[in-house]
Amino acid sequence: PRQVVESGGGLVQTGGSLRLSCTASGLRFDGTAMAWFRQAPGKEREGVSCITRSGAMAYYADSVKGRFTISRDNAKNTLYLQMNSLKPEDTAMYYCATQSNAYCGSWSLISTSEYWGQGTQVTVSS
Repeated sequence: PRQVVESGGGLVQTGGSLRLSCTASGLRFDGTAMAWFRQAPGKEREGVSCITRSGAMAYYADSVKGRFTISRDNAKNTLYLQMNSLKPEDTAMYYCATQSNAYCGSWSLISTSEYWGQGTQVTVSS
């Protein structure tokens, strides 16, 4: 089956760092852009970042620019999200998702994502 599985979440203090991973199986990982989303309690799911299939281009939500870095290793079918200078408002469930195109077109739209993982919880304490 086609699936993506996130890992790496946890509890961290304000200003700390975490690195999330997302491993894909059963799909052509290097043929699709990949994105990270997050959803805080009581809020809508929002796009955090997207990376093109080759890894040449990356896009970020304004709220995480300069703090988060998305990357991928196509040889390992794995997507990463390095999160630095974490803030309490970054607390959320983080999801990775395959995109329906290779170049992050309309990446922040839920409808552009195809396969979703179960999520990994990130909690930032103040």
